[in-house]
Amino acid sequence: MADQLVIIDKNTVEGFLHYKDLIPRLEVVLGKFSKPDSEDIQPLRSTVPLRRYNGFLGLMPAYLVHEDFLCAKTVCFYNRESGSTLASTRATMLLLDSECGNVYAVMDGDAITAKRTAAVSAISAKLLMPAESEVFTILGSGDQALSHYNVFTETFSFKQVRVWSRRRESAERFAQAAPCPVTVCESVEEAVTGADVIVTVTRATEPVLFGRWVKPGAHIAAVGACRPDWRELDDVLMRNAEVYVDSREGAAAESGDIILSGAKVFAELGEVLNGTRPAHREKTTVFKSLGMGIQDAVAAKLVFEQWKCHQ
Repeated sequence: MADQLVIIDKNTVEGFLHYKDLIPRLEVVLGKFSKPDSEDIQPLRSTVPLRRYNGFLGLMPAYLVHEDFLCAKTVCFYNRESGSTLASTRATMLLLDSECGNVYAVMDGDAITAKRTAAVSAISAKLLMPAESEVFTILGSGDQALSHYNVFTETFSFKQVRVWSRRRESAERFAQAAPCPVTVCESVEEAVTGADVIVTVTRATEPVLFGRWVKPGAHIAAVGACRPDWRELDDVLMRNAEVYVDSREGAAAESGDIILSGAKVFAELGEVLNGTRPAHREKTTVFKSLGMGIQDAVAAKLVFEQWKCHQ
C-alpha cells in the first residue's frame, strides 16, 4: 500500500455510502458472524471513561479475514444535558494495511456510524416487523433519527410517520426537514400507541418506552442506551418481547436494557439470516442494537472501493 495517507471527509463518505449497496453487505457479514466457524475477528468494544465530560471513548477494531480488510473505529459518545448543542457521538475510521501495519486512510466515522446503524435496524425490521405495518414511530430527533427515517422510508411503505423528542422544537425541526409528512407528538405514549414499528434513538439513561403502551406484535429497534447502566425500555417490554441482538457477547457486556431487566436473548440477527433461528413476526419483538466493528468495516470498505473507482 502506498505511503501517502488518504483523507476522506464526511460529505464524500455520505456520497459513496448508499443503503441499496450497504444493506446486502451487512446481511452477509452478520450471517457470517453468527456461524460457529466464523473467521472474521471483532473483539468486544473497549472503552475509556471521560468522566469530566460524562462520556466514553470506544475503540472498535475489526478484521475481515477473507477480504484481508483491517480497520479500527474510534468513537466518543456522551450523555449530554438536554438542550446541549454538542454532538452525542463523534467517530473516525482508520484503515490499515494488514501486512505492513501502516494507516493508509482516515475516514469520517460519523456518517458510517449513522448509516450502518440505521441499515442494521432496517434489516431487523425486514425480518421481524408485522407483515402489514402502517405506522412508524421515531423516539429522538438527532442524527440517528434522521438516518433511520431515511432508510426506513426508503425501504418500507408506511401510511404514517411520527416523531417525539424531549424538546418539541427539535421534533418540529426534524419534521420540517423531512421530505414526507411527519406527525410531531406531545408524549412518548401518544407517539407509540398503535405503532407497528418503533425506533428508539434517544439519549435516555432510564426507560422512556413502556411495555403497556406498545401494541402487541410491534417491532422495536432500540438503538440508544449503549452502556450497561443506561436504558430506554422498561422491564415489562423487555421481559414480554422476543429479544434479538446483533451480538450476544456484546449485549451481555453492554446493554443495560438486557442486563438490568434480566431479559433473555432469543437470537442474533445473523442466526435469523442463516435460518438457524426463526423470526417471530407474530410476537412483540425487540432488536437491541449496540453496533459492531465488522459493520463499520463493511461500510468503510464499500466507501473506499467507491473512492478508488472515482480517482
